[in-house]
Amino acid sequence: MDEHRHAELERLRGAFGNDAFGRAAEKGARFFGTPKYILGQSLLVVAWIIVNAIAWSAQWDPYPFILLNLAFSTQAAYAAPLILLAQSRQAARDQAHAEAGAKHMERLSETQMKLLQENTRLTEEIHRLSTEIHSKIAAPGG
Repeated sequence: MDEHRHAELERLRGAFGNDAFGRAAEKGARFFGTPKYILGQSLLVVAWIIVNAIAWSAQWDPYPFILLNLAFSTQAAYAAPLILLAQSRQAARDQAHAEAGAKHMERLSETQMKLLQENTRLTEEIHRLSTEIHSKIAAPGG
């Protein structure tokens, strides 16, 4: 990786939280979308409702399950910013990679242009030398 690209990626890491919190936030946001999380949460909710619906005593959250609703609201209040942070970090990385790719293509294009010009120059030189050789061969007494 060239120095400029490395410096750019380091700048982005710092701007979007290269600290433990930023990394943990991204890890958490990625986990929220996994089948393991969704299945686990679904099982927990079903168990919560069953226990609270059939328990005769010690119902900590009777119907309409206000505490469960509060737990979901709290989770959403934390999950949404974590997901947005992860998306911002990913968008910044994608932008840096796109810019680095565009610069690479520009350098490649410049190199190709130089090669094309050199090829044209060599072709013209070969043509000139061929013409000179043919004129000497075709010349009488040459």
